[in-house]
Amino acid sequence: MKHIARKRFGQHFLADAAVIDAIIALIEPRVGQALVEIGPGLGAMTDPLVARCERLTVIELDRDLAARLRKRPQLQVIESDVLQVDFPALAESAGAKLRIVGNLPYNISTPILFHLLPVAALVEDQHFMLQKEVVERMAAAPCSKDYGRLTVMLQWRYDIESVLDVPPGAFEPPPRVESAVVRMLPFPAPPAVDATLLGEIVATAFSQRRKLLRHTLGRWLEARSFDGRFDTQRRAEEVPVVDYVGLAAALSAGPQ
Repeated sequence: MKHIARKRFGQHFLADAAVIDAIIALIEPRVGQALVEIGPGLGAMTDPLVARCERLTVIELDRDLAARLRKRPQLQVIESDVLQVDFPALAESAGAKLRIVGNLPYNISTPILFHLLPVAALVEDQHFMLQKEVVERMAAAPCSKDYGRLTVMLQWRYDIESVLDVPPGAFEPPPRVESAVVRMLPFPAPPAVDATLLGEIVATAFSQRRKLLRHTLGRWLEARSFDGRFDTQRRAEEVPVVDYVGLAAALSAGPQ
């Protein structure tokens, strides 16, 4: 039976064979790797992935699609909301770092990215189809309009690159936005910082991005009696990721 895309799941199924081939070429799946696909849907990427890696774990919330996928012996099917999936357990079971791929539901793409952030050490790489606007924010440089909280909170932990633009016509039904594929490579030796503290710093900094930081983050630092060096005569988007990370490290270290 034909499956009707469900709006509540944000379903837009890849249907362009050339785009699918290009994505698989970017991923380069190999036999023996611990590949995990989020949101396999009708299997547009699942089929060519399995053809190359032979075994694949898929995470699918739609019970009808999950039932279809279970008929394939090459697949380990996890019928679940991806935000509830225990990725450390998946890595432990696989005995290897995970390679995570997927055409993510655009309505919850940011929560998924933040859900995966704490397990970056268990991941070899990630390739995701996302709304192009989100990918541009993820890969943005300081002083650009796209540079923001999402940029900093991901770039301190990953090397991020937009690797393929995808038009709406590549999907069925077509979304109302442009899409792109992003490659995320976790840094092997990331800075040792408190991610929760870094998140608080960044959220405070970007709470009023048009104002100089002395009006937002500066006051936040004063309330914590911070006496280190940090230039608050800048706007939030002018501060590179390394400076935010350095501030988090200095605050964690306490008075010198």
